[in-house]
Amino acid sequence: MKSSAQVIGLPVISIQNGVQLGQIQSFIINPEKGAVEFLIVDHQEQQTGTKLIPFRHIIGIGEFAVTVEEERIVLDLNAIPIFNELVNEKIAIKQAKVMTRKGQLLGEATEFYMDEETGQITGIEVQIGNESRIVRADHVITYGKDLLIVHEDAQQTFASNVDALFSLKGTQVEPIIEQVAPKKVDDELDELRQKQIDMLTGKRVLKDIVDVNGQVLISKGTILTKEHIVRVQEEGPDVVIELSMNVE
Repeated sequence: MKSSAQVIGLPVISIQNGVQLGQIQSFIINPEKGAVEFLIVDHQEQQTGTKLIPFRHIIGIGEFAVTVEEERIVLDLNAIPIFNELVNEKIAIKQAKVMTRKGQLLGEATEFYMDEETGQITGIEVQIGNESRIVRADHVITYGKDLLIVHEDAQQTFASNVDALFSLKGTQVEPIIEQVAPKKVDDELDELRQKQIDMLTGKRVLKDIVDVNGQVLISKGTILTKEHIVRVQEEGPDVVIELSMNVE
């Protein structure tokens, strides 16, 4: 488990040729998954455009570096304009107010922790008066731009420190998720998905597009329909990016 502060500033190293590709600058959070979807890279050689790495393409996050297989893993968002809007809608966990579902303000988020293997958020550090406590991520209902909404029982399972949070990893969680209302769908995200459908429908795929498990999702030569694009969207933003880069 890593804190965001432990990852920001780390160099990104290509295993293939042993060169540094930049440094981790920040994160893009997927609010529906409660996970880090992309790491934004401060690219040393090119100062224009947003560079990012899909989390699933990271080999490891160590004490001194983030490693990837090769340089092409670092994507240029200028080449994929349909995703600029999504990238700009950053979910900033830090400095967000933390509120219960019933409207009680608990404090302000100052840090978050993630599983370095999956990118899944495991806990949110919250400043409550003069004290700092950690909310377990399975108690978070909604990740918003300015607010994190948590279940009202979250206070009963605050972790006092990172070690206490880590000890909860892999333990049985009470069925809080079943008690809460479904996460609100972001209308702007729906609009973006529709724009993706409009831009990609009717285009021909130049290579096999695989899902997160490596299985062929859309075969080379396919003429895209709305159904194809929706299937890709369900796999996550990085698969949509792969499709967007390989159509004509």
